[in-house]
Amino acid sequence: MGFIGLNACLHYAKRGWSVVAFDNLSRATARKNHKEFSRFSIRNIRFVRGDVRRAGEIEIAVRRHGKFDLVLHLAGQTAVTTSVLDPRKDFEANALGAFNVLEAVRRLSPRSALFFASTNKVYGGMEWLRYRDAGKRYELTHPKNGVAETAPLDFHSPYGCSKGSADQYVRDYSRIYGLNTVVFRQSCIYGPWQYGEEDQGWVAWFVLAALAGKRITLFGNGKQLRDVLFVDDLLSVYDAAFSRIRRARGEVFNIGGGPKLTLSLLELLDWIGKRLEIAPKLGRTGWRPGDQRAYVSDISRAGKLLGWKPSISVGAGLEMLLAWLEPRFARR
Repeated sequence: MGFIGLNACLHYAKRGWSVVAFDNLSRATARKNHKEFSRFSIRNIRFVRGDVRRAGEIEIAVRRHGKFDLVLHLAGQTAVTTSVLDPRKDFEANALGAFNVLEAVRRLSPRSALFFASTNKVYGGMEWLRYRDAGKRYELTHPKNGVAETAPLDFHSPYGCSKGSADQYVRDYSRIYGLNTVVFRQSCIYGPWQYGEEDQGWVAWFVLAALAGKRITLFGNGKQLRDVLFVDDLLSVYDAAFSRIRRARGEVFNIGGGPKLTLSLLELLDWIGKRLEIAPKLGRTGWRPGDQRAYVSDISRAGKLLGWKPSISVGAGLEMLLAWLEPRFARR
């Protein structure tokens, strides 16, 4: 019932698949999504309330509803700041949760394709990146095409360690046990069903906060640059990997908008101001530790092996996000 998960459920249900959604509804945003989803009465989506931290609950779900063609492991703790405050909870949700999913698939549904939503945070601070100041944004100058999968792993923060551990477990279960696993190290994904927060989901958070009249805290100077990807394009790479699972199994892909789909904080604020004809309420503070000036994914490997590339422009994606958020938040 998280942002990507619910989009995936609806995506595959529309294709006629039988879908099982597994969530413990511990996050307020998941509860919001579940409440709205429950009104749809979609017959080929079955909701199971369960927790990936409890191996037995996953096994029961697989025994009752599997065997599965595809398992999307999207559950977990999502914020660096939360991981610093409660590293045990972060470890259990991300590292132990992924291990439990892997074991359930290995023992009960070993022919499934298993896709794991990893993160670019597995690369750490990446002090070796080079960038330049380009007015309202920083631009990456080295490596020119963005960060590739060959970049050295360097787990920073409890979140980086827990997601990085899961990332490597998922990859290794293909080598050791022959599972059809694929790791997607995802950059900034945005779209409908996303209630962004200050420390996670910044694109949706900026738009939501502006609509609701809430203050947006700008850390640093706002020139930070990220590659952004609309959720439909993420689902299309899942589809591409599933249709080419023999080629994709055991692989790792950096997935984001790539060099052509980038956005800075200041650029998004400008878009909001022009599109909504309002001046977002801003608060400014210093840089957050480890905040990268510029990060862009090199997505060429997914293009080469999977035949995939994003198709939704930043402008079109923002319009679709706004169309979903605007009815839910009255302007003040």
